[in-house]
Amino acid sequence: MQLWLCPILAFLLGSIPFGLFIARLKGIDIRQHGSGNIGATNVLRVVGKKYGITCLLLDALKGFVPVAIALNLVQIEGRKVGVPLPGLDDFALHLPAAKQLTGQLVHVLTALCAILGHNYSPWVGFKGGKGIATSAGVLLGLMPFAVILLLAVWGIAFAATRYVSVASITAAAALPVLTHIGARFHKGPDGRTLWEAGTWNKPLFIFSVVIAVLAIWKHRGNIRRLMDGTENRFQPKKKSNA
Repeated sequence: MQLWLCPILAFLLGSIPFGLFIARLKGIDIRQHGSGNIGATNVLRVVGKKYGITCLLLDALKGFVPVAIALNLVQIEGRKVGVPLPGLDDFALHLPAAKQLTGQLVHVLTALCAILGHNYSPWVGFKGGKGIATSAGVLLGLMPFAVILLLAVWGIAFAATRYVSVASITAAAALPVLTHIGARFHKGPDGRTLWEAGTWNKPLFIFSVVIAVLAIWKHRGNIRRLMDGTENRFQPKKKSNA
């Protein structure tokens, strides 16, 4: 049951359009303003900073929570659960190390479904956001150290360009590279790197490529505007002297 329940739950949680709900609290249909996107960046621009940050956190949580649940419900022998959730161990499926590929596939499929739920939510006509915050949430569950590095990449790209879209595209493109480097340098119990031992997480690497391509594809409109010189550059609001 756990093998199919986790991805379904992830899609349902991922599809919750928090940006739409938050903007409606202010009487705004976010789809009719700014870029028309229901993600945190458009909410921040149109509704305000605190609403954008709230949307960002909620979108990240709907990626992190289903992955954390999947890691607890489908456990692999010899692998630690990143965030143990009380009460779930009694319902967990414990796979032997020989079947680690099955567990890894369930984990990354759950992560992918959460992102797809956000990007193509059935509650808003199978449309949605670009999946950056939700992707950060699932990565926080699957590979937390990579999130720190990706935030650094995002911050450097944003500081250099002042374009949120450029920073997001750069971070997305860096993800498969960081995943590959992690396999090359992360050591297992036998002292060998996961790459040398052949035990590196192949589904995770494929997943990183897929969501990187998906994120860049969802930014194709931004790329077009960047090429045309019409993309909105982030400008902090100036304080009034009044």
